[in-house]
Amino acid sequence: MSATRHRIGVMFSTTGSYSVVARSMLNGALLAFEEISRSFPDVRLEPVVVNPGGDLARYAEHSRQMTSDGIRHVIGCYTSSSRKEVIPCFEKYDALLWYPSHYEGFETSNNVIYTGASPNQHVLPLVRYMLANIGSNAFCVGSNYIWAWENNRIFREAMTAQGGRVLAERYVAIGDTEFGQVVDAILSARPDFVFNNLIGESAYAFFRAFRSACQARGIDQAAQIPIASCTLSEPELEEIGQEMVDGHLSSSVYFSSLETPANKAFTTAYERSFPNGPATSADAEASYIAVQLLARALSAAGTDEVSAVKNAVARQRFTAPQGEVWIDPQTSHAWLTPRIGRSNRKARFDVIVEEAGPIQPDPYLVQSSPRYAVVSHTPNLRIAK
Repeated sequence: MSATRHRIGVMFSTTGSYSVVARSMLNGALLAFEEISRSFPDVRLEPVVVNPGGDLARYAEHSRQMTSDGIRHVIGCYTSSSRKEVIPCFEKYDALLWYPSHYEGFETSNNVIYTGASPNQHVLPLVRYMLANIGSNAFCVGSNYIWAWENNRIFREAMTAQGGRVLAERYVAIGDTEFGQVVDAILSARPDFVFNNLIGESAYAFFRAFRSACQARGIDQAAQIPIASCTLSEPELEEIGQEMVDGHLSSSVYFSSLETPANKAFTTAYERSFPNGPATSADAEASYIAVQLLARALSAAGTDEVSAVKNAVARQRFTAPQGEVWIDPQTSHAWLTPRIGRSNRKARFDVIVEEAGPIQPDPYLVQSSPRYAVVSHTPNLRIAK
């Protein structure tokens, strides 16, 4: 049987302020390409890898170049700014962006498949956990762009609706590493916890600065003012440093410590293919899922035409490292399994709470938001450890 050849764009900023996570995402995608070449003899995927370097203009430029060259499917983008920068190009040329990152929701495009977590799969579970187990007063910090603004808005509304409070919010430019004033403001407010929406080098610098400031004041930071995130992943724990890395909470759909057969196979193959790292992450897994689902959809559709692939992917189910995953045909977002982990000194996460199985994506929080009277999904979280 002769295989049908498809060139697939792969677009991650493997240099720049958030390159550590982006490199893990590229690795996850490349691992899936390698596996597809053995598993689907009728589909030949050829990755075309580009690096925008964190520059929004270069994201747009690469997108125009790939779509003009006839590439119809691109796995890529980490930040919401980059995603929103390229969507008009994909809509204009009727190509499909496979977006493999958790995000703030409130978006649906006919030209995007979302394989990362929606806000009801990471923000709302975190709010419930923090209110039930940590406290009702939060201080929000974030990088100054749409992800942090919107995530903090959702978090604030959910907290307020359930009796909690956001004491203050602070934003810094992406890549900024000066946190003296922010740390002083947090310690002056003395919240029960910090909700972190910083990314890249800014996040690593903040974790170090806050832990150091707490130690200087005799405060057990992890126990008394924990930092909770929807972004923190294993590659970033390694960047923070061993003395500062433990006791942080992260709400995610994937952790590398999951004890499933699929995850053990995934992490073993990942470490064998990329022995120099960075470590795998939720976003790396989402990139891996995107390529796996794309290959299955291309095989089922027999063409790379966008509407045919979208129809085909809605019929696919894939046993991912996190568990079973599929794409919701109404929203083009993935059904995923929420979890909460606590970081340890080995720069990994101990899973402390998890859903019993995948939950439906609700990107606009129509069914899940505390602002609405009707809630169609009551979470079934169970204590994992």
